[in-house]
Amino acid sequence: MGTMTATQAMTGDALSVGIVSTYPPTECGLATFSAALANGLRSCGGDAAVHSACRVGVVELVDQQRLSADDVVFQVVRDDMRSVAAAASWLNGFDAVVVQHEYGIFGGVDGDDVLGIVDGVDRPIVTVLHTVLDSPNPHQREVLEALCRRSATVVVMTYAARTRLLERFTVEARRVVVIPHGAHENRSLATDHRSHEQPTVLTWGLLGPGKGIEAGIEAMSHLRSMIPPPHYVVAGQTHPKVREASGEAYRDSLKAHAREMGVAHMVHFDDEYRDLTDLKALIRSADVVLLPYESRDQVTSGVLIEAVASGKPVVSTDFPHARELLSSGAGIVVPHGSTEAMSSALERVLHDHRLARSMAAEAARISAPTMWDAVARRYLDVLVGLAVSQPRFSDLDLPFDRRDHVRTSRVDYASHVA
Repeated sequence: MGTMTATQAMTGDALSVGIVSTYPPTECGLATFSAALANGLRSCGGDAAVHSACRVGVVELVDQQRLSADDVVFQVVRDDMRSVAAAASWLNGFDAVVVQHEYGIFGGVDGDDVLGIVDGVDRPIVTVLHTVLDSPNPHQREVLEALCRRSATVVVMTYAARTRLLERFTVEARRVVVIPHGAHENRSLATDHRSHEQPTVLTWGLLGPGKGIEAGIEAMSHLRSMIPPPHYVVAGQTHPKVREASGEAYRDSLKAHAREMGVAHMVHFDDEYRDLTDLKALIRSADVVLLPYESRDQVTSGVLIEAVASGKPVVSTDFPHARELLSSGAGIVVPHGSTEAMSSALERVLHDHRLARSMAAEAARISAPTMWDAVARRYLDVLVGLAVSQPRFSDLDLPFDRRDHVRTSRVDYASHVA
């Protein structure tokens, strides 16, 4: 028999899914990812072929308790072991649980509080790995391997991540599946107008060390003789943790670097907050997207996926996700540390319109499976496949009925420990 699909398995009752993650208004990639996945699960669970829409609730990871979004049922406060212990009783009110994992979003040493959460969960767990370290320390290895053992399914977003996970960690291969990072539909519209008098190079995302903006600025210095010279837009607010530690000192240092390189007139720092609609318009306005990241180990990049899904030519440093996604011609991968190679690739894309069109066409071809509706349906198939073998809770409203407790000034965590 073939694998049962979500459409085949879902009948009368709504599947309920609990997501463990940071969540908006937190400003980070995992929060944005989780919100998009939650919306996608609700949408694809409620299409005409399925009787009931998917129910989604969030157990939110926070540094301190605060007002929450409507779909947040509970908050786990960093390093508060009462809330860590209480989380499982909330998650056990769902049919299945999705845990978003990066070491830094959980409390404890190397985020090992995640194990305190999942150890009390008796629902099937799907863990999504946003980071797979190439050289983990012994405790990081121990945490990830324990989390994977506790998970019915482990999701990675690239084949590079799957290969690294199986080579560097002791994880059962049968548990590991590849589901790409989701992207929003963002093809250029007839009403979009880009200036051809001065081509635009775009880098976006939360601003902080490691994003390689210094290299992007230096690459612009090699393009000053282009006629007309490109306009480099660095869009995004300063990362909240960077801003908390040093205000806007890092952004100011980048502006100073642009002045020192003689390209201050070519580089524009845009710290405006953009909702999804405005961000999509910004991406469509670019002629090429530049990812100058310093990391050589990044196996997942949401920015890269969004750029390709928007049909934009990409120039990127050589990290695993870029190497995998751009290998068929949707972009150009350049070595780390070579701003000359970076500037040469940018110049090729900006001057050779045939090359730019072919890259955009290849981006369109490969991006269909990364649209959020397709990605959410892949997750739904996995979740339903796990949930149908488990007993269903008769009171699916329990977590949602409890969520008003999150909005009180203090949560009595101990009273909710299973």
